[in-house]
Amino acid sequence: MHLNLDKNYDVYDAQKEILGRLGSIVAKELLNGKNIVIINAEKALITGSKKDIIKKYRTRLNLIEKANPTHSAYWSRRPDLLVKRVIRGMLPYRKPSGKAAYRRLNVFIGVPEHINTTNIIKLNIKDARKIFVRTLSINDLSNLLGYNNK
Repeated sequence: MHLNLDKNYDVYDAQKEILGRLGSIVAKELLNGKNIVIINAEKALITGSKKDIIKKYRTRLNLIEKANPTHSAYWSRRPDLLVKRVIRGMLPYRKPSGKAAYRRLNVFIGVPEHINTTNIIKLNIKDARKIFVRTLSINDLSNLLGYNNK
């Protein structure tokens, strides 16, 4: 995926950020018409016990519609697509405004060289490890769900 560099875009670093809090802020900005890029998506954190998080996402992966299995919901195991799917859930993606907002979102694993990293937006949220005892990174979750990053 190549980013169109003639547009103005805001860059958010997901490293050590809580995915839900980052996602809600990004979703609001997308609905306001901004172009958003999220880097280091694999380093975002989900709070809660490891066992419960894995159980929740395994259930989502295994949901199959009985009448027509090809119409079943799809959850990716890849970290950047998993983050993008979580943010899609915070948008009215079936309405035209939500579809347009979702198209303005780009999520990357790591930091691509064509991204301007001089103006990274930092969230004013405390460190997740100080607020919550148990956290799981998106990268660890993806690997536990069967993502093979080769």
